Amino acid sequence: MTEEEGCYVFIVDDDFSIRDVFREILEDEGYSVASAANGRVALDKLRRGTRPCVILLDLMMPVMDGWQFRVEQQKDPALAEIPVVVVSADTQVRQKAASLQAAGYLQKPTEMDVLLATVRQHCQ
Repeated sequence: MTEEEGCYVFIVDDDFSIRDVFREILEDEGYSVASAANGRVALDKLRRGTRPCVILLDLMMPVMDGWQFRVEQQKDPALAEIPVVVVSADTQVRQKAASLQAAGYLQKPTEMDVLLATVRQHCQ
């Protein structure tokens, strides 16, 4: 799978270890992966690059958090339709994902098979 085929995943999380583990798991399955440490960097990269099949979005980040990112993403017609899966340790992650009109959610810590099944749903 290549970015040109539209099968790449964009990870937005300020925790380097989470980005690194997710990247490793997804690349082992053949996905291309891009990442950003906050919402501001993510928006800049998305506006300059290829459209991912899904965005894995943390909520709590410095500079621009997941809430602010989602508002800006939804305002941008070129980015608004990219599915977002909220990834959070928050016990209310399901409700928060729903309030953000996210395509889904993953509870941290995330099991590998759940991560892969979620990504597969959006990257076919």
